[in-house]
Amino acid sequence: MNPFSYSHPDSLQAVLNSVAGNEGAIRFIAGGTNLLDLMKEGVMEAPHLLDINGLPYNSIEAAPDGGLLLGALARNADTAYHPLVRERYPLLANAILAGASPQLRNMASNGGNLLQRTRCLYFYDLATPCNKRRNGEGCSAIGGITRQHAILGASEHCIATHPSDMCVALAALEAVVHVESARGKREIPFAAFHRLPKDRPDIDTSLAPDELITHIALPPADEYRAHSVYMKLRERLSYAFALVSVAAALDIGADGAIRSARLALGGVAHKPWRNAQAEAMLAGNRPDEALFGDAADFLLQGAVGQGANDFKIPLARNAIVRALLAATEGTAMNTGENND
Repeated sequence: MNPFSYSHPDSLQAVLNSVAGNEGAIRFIAGGTNLLDLMKEGVMEAPHLLDINGLPYNSIEAAPDGGLLLGALARNADTAYHPLVRERYPLLANAILAGASPQLRNMASNGGNLLQRTRCLYFYDLATPCNKRRNGEGCSAIGGITRQHAILGASEHCIATHPSDMCVALAALEAVVHVESARGKREIPFAAFHRLPKDRPDIDTSLAPDELITHIALPPADEYRAHSVYMKLRERLSYAFALVSVAAALDIGADGAIRSARLALGGVAHKPWRNAQAEAMLAGNRPDEALFGDAADFLLQGAVGQGANDFKIPLARNAIVRALLAATEGTAMNTGENND
């Protein structure tokens, strides 16, 4: 690991003042579960680490509008097991518990989960070219080992997939990311937070280098509470990224018809994948396997495999249908790591 310096400011203003004008030399650290791994491997460098754990952003609180405000420094495990999250947003709790391992969830922060690098095995291999490490080098994955790679939203420059489970649920719940810098505050809709690779796969998010995530706001979602499912298909039952994951939430009326739907995919693209038109196809109809199949086909329009990951396309279709059928039956609360 390269040498680095470290500081632990105790106020937001001190943090923002420190980073202003020094964006290339400073990186924020909270749990460090992704950043420190990458630093040890030499994939990322951080001349100075700014520890933000002293800031007051580790709470989870009810919002006046009936939603929830998740502190960026609240740990993933604390978030998943928080009574308000389990009661109001079981989709999010289940997604978090499907990710990583208990040890990592105990350490990883909510803000850090959003900022973990979109990556593949070539990203870690310094002996191979990678546009995510250094744009313009080339993509070793294309034409290489592609079992885990993207089928949607990829480009000729990168075919990696976003690894987060939490983010798939946050996409379906239409969360809003609150950020702050010395220039002021702003709110970023979750759909606009992560980027597709296009010709700059080295840039994962729309966050500016001097901006700090302070909170993640969840809008009210009571109508989806009773019929939501997070389904993750992976190589093993624990501590593995998704081949395909599905966050499905249905608002089903007293007459049995679907009033509205939310549907997001993980493991298939550079960011959680949604399509409002696919969701709109479900509204006004009674739950039905054929209907769910049509919505899945629409959501997967344009999907392209790389050979070794061609199986992901039918796998994703089947997972979408299966998740929607399960959501129709009702929410089941996950209490462990395996909710496949």
